[in-house]
Amino acid sequence: MSDTDRTVVRHHRDEYDSGNRNPTEDIFVVERPWGKFAQFVSNETVTVKTITVDPGHRLSLQRHQHRGEMWHILDEPIYVTVDDRSWTAQVGETVWVPRGSTHRMANQGERSGRLLEVGFGFFDEEDIERFEDDYARHEEDPQA
Repeated sequence: MSDTDRTVVRHHRDEYDSGNRNPTEDIFVVERPWGKFAQFVSNETVTVKTITVDPGHRLSLQRHQHRGEMWHILDEPIYVTVDDRSWTAQVGETVWVPRGSTHRMANQGERSGRLLEVGFGFFDEEDIERFEDDYARHEEDPQA
């Protein structure tokens, strides 16, 4: 598909700002003579991070009230849980974590694994409600 052939899907900013829109529906890939690129988001207010999960470790089972998250698995399979579904997300897979859903990521492999996280909606590290945590962090200190 060429740049001129694709239809740009536009959504109201409030859909993203509230963390309610699933942005994985808008991902597109464009072929170029040198290869290709995948565009995940365009002209939206987002927070972007890379997360590295060491072998044998996992993040807390948590949820956020003010943001949804899109995870793109970069270099090692990552075991993910979103609400009642758990699976091993493969390299290149994109996972949508809706606002208010219970979620977790873990690395069951032997090498560190990374993922790209794009947060849609108001981003604040204090917007973490933990249900289980291997590191005994408390709600009053969400970054510990």
